[in-house]
Amino acid sequence: MRVSRRPSPTSPGRSLPPGPFRRRRIPALAAFVVGLLAVASCTPGDTGTTDTAPSTSLEASARAVDLDEGWTWDRQPGPMELGVTHTQNSLDDTEPAEARQRGVDILSSLGEEYQNHHLMGFGTLNPEPSPGEFEWSSLDRRMELTEETGGKAMLTLCCSPDWMKGGPPGVTSWERIEMSPLPEYFRDYANLAREAVQRYPQVDRVLVWNELKGFYNEEENRWDYEGYTAFYNEVYQAVKSVRPDVQVGGPYVVMSSLPTDSPDASDIRGRWGALDQRPLDVIEYWLENNVGADFMVVDGATTNRGQQDAISPVDVGAEKFSVIDRWIQERTQLPIWWAEFYANVPADSDAGFGTEASAVSTLAVIQAMARSGTQGALLWGPEGSESLDYSSLWSPATEADGGQPTPLTDAWRWLVPKMRAGDVELGRAQGESALAAFRTADGSVLMMNLSADPVPVPGQEAIPGWAIIPMDNSA
Repeated sequence: MRVSRRPSPTSPGRSLPPGPFRRRRIPALAAFVVGLLAVASCTPGDTGTTDTAPSTSLEASARAVDLDEGWTWDRQPGPMELGVTHTQNSLDDTEPAEARQRGVDILSSLGEEYQNHHLMGFGTLNPEPSPGEFEWSSLDRRMELTEETGGKAMLTLCCSPDWMKGGPPGVTSWERIEMSPLPEYFRDYANLAREAVQRYPQVDRVLVWNELKGFYNEEENRWDYEGYTAFYNEVYQAVKSVRPDVQVGGPYVVMSSLPTDSPDASDIRGRWGALDQRPLDVIEYWLENNVGADFMVVDGATTNRGQQDAISPVDVGAEKFSVIDRWIQERTQLPIWWAEFYANVPADSDAGFGTEASAVSTLAVIQAMARSGTQGALLWGPEGSESLDYSSLWSPATEADGGQPTPLTDAWRWLVPKMRAGDVELGRAQGESALAAFRTADGSVLMMNLSADPVPVPGQEAIPGWAIIPMDNSA
């Protein structure tokens, strides 16, 4: 099971990605300054708008790179949607007004991308504290945020009221957030899901549950895929009974990986390790026994369970996402969505919402997913958090000076419409170079250095470690 950080009663939380978390974060102020410096060459304002003029030595170096000599290119096999999952703090009306507005401006600038919300937890309160008594106000506010910023609404049908887990009605204990409903309450939860999709007609896609929380058979050391699938089938039928237009997906299992000598390791292996056999068993059982599905939902991280440090360059770990996609595609034609993905950094680099290393590692994962035909990927937590060592799209708007762009912001904005269009080429320099790039037919390029080591460019300054360089076709 995953290592979890306990949520407080007033702070619906989440379970953490596999393995113990050892922070390598630079101090918050320093991280923020690094984030500003990282986008300064292409970001004149605090909304992260890309400056397309080739006016910096960094961009001059990038433009001097021959993208045909010594590079391999793969064309994106089809459109890929990029979106975000709002978590506990995410542009809520309790945040300082100016910081919140900066974040709203960034989210609005990303265009019509999916914004995912949870039915309960991760920023929303208990929607049915007692049987038949509904409380939608917190989820209403999150849906209003999506409308305000021009996004598309997605809903994760997790988690469940305490009374569905054997607790007393009218009481919400956030320490029990990761428990699944008892089987005798599966239909009650399905009825709650039915109520939700009717209340929010803007939702056109739902994910059933989150990481199989509570569905683990400790005695047999495996996921309770029978119990989850029975639960999924109840929810699927309830949603389709009132909203047949809604796309429904599962099983939302963590595609963990392990060292190759682990007893739970499968024979699916790479430079990054071996896939855990247990989630593979979940997928095969669910595919055979579900009553219907419109897409496949999975999540994962670039490192193995119990490890924090990524291999350099970071596309080595990212390669795992392509391997998983192709394994799934051998078994089903369902579109693949990554509900969560966690991009770790090497031991000698800083991780966090304001670091270039985390931003570049995120882009490496997106490229790996796109190369293998992923149709959707959601960034967990677009608002930066001190509790997670991963990239975000704006700094914590809970602080007065927050809501600022991060090293990922411009790159994400560059990618969202282009990946959706489905005509991006995915490039990787060969040999000792750690450069990679996205390229469009009009000559626009997003280049990144996948390591901390500078990459020399003849006649130009070296491209620094962890550089991200968006370029239009004006040269």
